[in-house]
Amino acid sequence: MLRAFSYAYWAFVALTMPIFFLGALLVFAVAFPFDRRRVALHLYSCFWASFYVYANPLWRCRVTGRAKLPWRGPAVIVANHASLVDILVLYGLYRPFKWVSKESNFKLPVVGWNMRLNGYVSLKRGDRESIKRMMEQCRALLQQGSPVLIFPEGTRTMTGALQPFKDGAFRLARDAGVPLVPVAVSGTYTTLPKTGVVLKNRMDARVKVLDPLDPAAFPDAGALADAARAAIAAALTRRESPAAAA
Repeated sequence: MLRAFSYAYWAFVALTMPIFFLGALLVFAVAFPFDRRRVALHLYSCFWASFYVYANPLWRCRVTGRAKLPWRGPAVIVANHASLVDILVLYGLYRPFKWVSKESNFKLPVVGWNMRLNGYVSLKRGDRESIKRMMEQCRALLQQGSPVLIFPEGTRTMTGALQPFKDGAFRLARDAGVPLVPVAVSGTYTTLPKTGVVLKNRMDARVKVLDPLDPAAFPDAGALADAARAAIAAALTRRESPAAAA
C-alpha cells in the first residue's frame, strides 16, 4: 500500500514541479529589479517546498523557534541531516537564507534550475577548490546580509544517528563574526531513509530553532562546532524521551 502511495506521490511531485517553476520564473522577473538578494524568490520557493509537505496526508511538520532567525542580517544556520525530506521541512522556516548544497543537485532538472535562479551555493565534496569557492561565496552573501544554511555533517546519516560535524560552517561564522544558529530536525529519517524513495511510514517532523551561539564566546571553530552539535543532540534526545513524547 505504501509503495503504491509513494509512486503516486512522487508522480504528483514530478508533474507539478514544472508548474511551480514557471511561477518561480515570474517571481524572479517581477522582483529582480528591486530585490537583488532574491528574497521574494526564496520565500516563493519556501511555499513551493512546503506545499509538498502539506499535500502529503501521511506527513505533518511543526516549526518552533522561528523568531530566533533573522529576517534581516547575516547568520550561519546549521542543521542535522537525516533524510531528503529535511530539505522540504527546512524550507518551512520561511526565512531568506541561501542553501549550501552538493554540486550534483544543481544539475537536476527543475530543482537545479530553481537553485541556480535563487543564487544558492554549490559544493563538490572533497574538492579543495570547490570548498574554497563555497567559502568565498558564503562570505560574500553574509556581507550582503543573507544568512546561509549548511548541513555540517556533510551528508545524510545512514543510521539516523547524529554524525560528526565538519568545521567549515563554524570557521565561516567565526571569520564573518555572525551568529551561529543551530536547528534540530527530527522525525524525518524513518519516513524516507537515505536509500530508496519508498515512504516507510507516517511522518511527524519537528524543526526546532535553537538559541543562537556567539562565535566570539568560543576559543576556536572546533569548540563552536562541539557546542552546536551538543545543542542539537540535546534537542533530539528530548524529542525522543518518553517525557517529551508525553
